[in-house]
Amino acid sequence: MASVLNPYLSFDGDARQAMEFYKDVFGGELRLNTYGDFGQPGAENADKIMHGMLRTTEGFTLMGADMPPGMEHSPGNTFAVSVSGEDESTLRGYWEKLSSGGSVSVPLEKQMWGDVFGMCTDRFGIPWMVDISRPEG
Repeated sequence: MASVLNPYLSFDGDARQAMEFYKDVFGGELRLNTYGDFGQPGAENADKIMHGMLRTTEGFTLMGADMPPGMEHSPGNTFAVSVSGEDESTLRGYWEKLSSGGSVSVPLEKQMWGDVFGMCTDRFGIPWMVDISRPEG
């Protein structure tokens, strides 16, 4: 099996809701394991997500979890999750769902390099870039 690179997102107690939201956006199979599933002590964390993984029919893998007990959740602006391709209808659908309830920093529109591109931050504070490229040929 080849090596793969997957985004792994950290959340402050709402990983279940976020990962279910991404499943609604992208479809696919979602597996969620709680701290309680792995015998982590502490009733207040038993239902928190220790590891979540979404695998989509498009070939995406997105992972996420609630911050472990005792670790501070400190979101930053040093990353974004990028989704790109030529299937305009599918990508516009992702954009509509991801930007709904969030904020748009760059509207999804044609850019100087010829692609349709937009940037938004979803309602969970995760920044996304969507790029619809022109078909080759």
